[in-house]
Amino acid sequence: MPKRELLKLPVVLAELGMSRAAFYRMRARGKGPRLIKLPNGQVRVDRADLDTWLDSCEVAA
Repeated sequence: MPKRELLKLPVVLAELGMSRAAFYRMRARGKGPRLIKLPNGQVRVDRADLDTWLDSCEVAA
């Protein structure tokens, strides 16, 4: 089984080009990729979940 790539939130925000506040507003509306909360309280996003979510955001031209 391949190792999961867990991304730190600043990496995800840089890739999406959005602020932390905008990201959490989007999440509050029920949008956005799934988050993984670690026992130490830090948040991670699985690369596979982020890619799947980004694919679902594509709009047909």
